[in-house]
Amino acid sequence: MTSPHDMENRKKKSAGRRPGTARKTHGNASPGAGRKLLLKKQIPVQGHGLEADQEILAGVHCIREALKAGKRRFHRIHLTDTSPRDRLRTIVEQAAELNIPVEVLSSEALDILCPDVRHQGIVAVVGPLPLIRAETALSEMDKVTGGSFIVILESMEDPHNLGALIRTALCAGVDHIVLPRDRAASPTPAVSRASAGAMEHASIWSVTNTTSLIRSLKKRGFWVAGLDADGEQSVFQADLTGDIALVVGGEHKGIRPLVKKECDFILSLPMARGVTSLNASVAGGIAMYEVLRQRNDARKPQ
Repeated sequence: MTSPHDMENRKKKSAGRRPGTARKTHGNASPGAGRKLLLKKQIPVQGHGLEADQEILAGVHCIREALKAGKRRFHRIHLTDTSPRDRLRTIVEQAAELNIPVEVLSSEALDILCPDVRHQGIVAVVGPLPLIRAETALSEMDKVTGGSFIVILESMEDPHNLGALIRTALCAGVDHIVLPRDRAASPTPAVSRASAGAMEHASIWSVTNTTSLIRSLKKRGFWVAGLDADGEQSVFQADLTGDIALVVGGEHKGIRPLVKKECDFILSLPMARGVTSLNASVAGGIAMYEVLRQRNDARKPQ
């Protein structure tokens, strides 16, 4: 039973605070060092659906890298921890600086927002990743001098392979990544997760006609190399310096015949024994790093 003395103390503590307000929110500025960050817990599951131009990024790496890249529109961020620490705290503080709403939901609500995904206790409702039209990119490329490295990912269907290739491309110094607009995996949140957020930083071109793009690149002085198991020349024997476009085929169909016909040469990876081919992301990664090696060697003083 509550005593009159306790009741009086409660009234004094609550005086001056409007009913229904949280004791502490992230506000519009980053909390100072050493101050405890406390967010209001919200239990409702309903009312957090997505609109047509929205998608869900899940997990620490994807959201952190998307915030760094600054390409996407962030509608809001949800997390389950009312007192976020470490990596989550950094994301919440950056969101506050950018005036991005942050709401704390139950784990059940986050599971409904992104079913069958390991969200690590944080999701973001964002706009789609903006892609660059290949035609626009080509006109801008005319202003750039020096060796450029482009990777064309042909008919890639598996989001995990696509994500792995995009991550490797950034590590190997690829300047631009070309993705077909149709009949191939698109840069979805699943691809971003597979790339550990690297996709958020990539320069990705969207192209309708790959063969037409290759012809345009060759007119601008690019050599176009296709990577295929039937290639007669080893990737380690070819000259891959200068302006180079590397075409990596999909998991099942490889490089389409019309696209392969436009390539200046077809390269393969040597196989020691038994297996006749590699996973598309592994083969593409090896070839990209061979391009990087040759380009680095070419820059060294003789």
